[in-house]
Amino acid sequence: MSTNEERVEWTGTPSQLENIGWFAACLLLLPIPWAVWRWMVTRSTVYTLTSQRLTTRRGIFTRTVEDLELYRVRDTRLEQSFFERLFNVGRVVLYTTDASTPEVHLRFIRDAETVRETLRRLVEARRDAKRVRAFESDHDGHDVIF
Repeated sequence: MSTNEERVEWTGTPSQLENIGWFAACLLLLPIPWAVWRWMVTRSTVYTLTSQRLTTRRGIFTRTVEDLELYRVRDTRLEQSFFERLFNVGRVVLYTTDASTPEVHLRFIRDAETVRETLRRLVEARRDAKRVRAFESDHDGHDVIF
């Protein structure tokens, strides 16, 4: 396989645990159709990670598709509350050089630590393949290349 061929590495959706508060509220205060709506919104969000990009598809009636080229990712972070750790879900945050989406949040992802590590590995491979190097200014205004 050539290094230019794109392959799917991971596909996932947010966990319905994201809606646990809404589901509980529907039992007490809100009408049940709201819970169904929240379930559909979460279910219709799909992340696809390939060897070259992260694609996010959202929408029930109207579809939005966003691509983030992996070489644009500068840094990643994993966030997990105590509740999320109990259920092995978490938030993966990507800091990017993309002007339209400087931060990308993958919320309530199952096995988020593994997804983050996979992302990190693919980002490094893609940056090497495209010969992309980071260029930033430090707090003193000096340019730093690494």
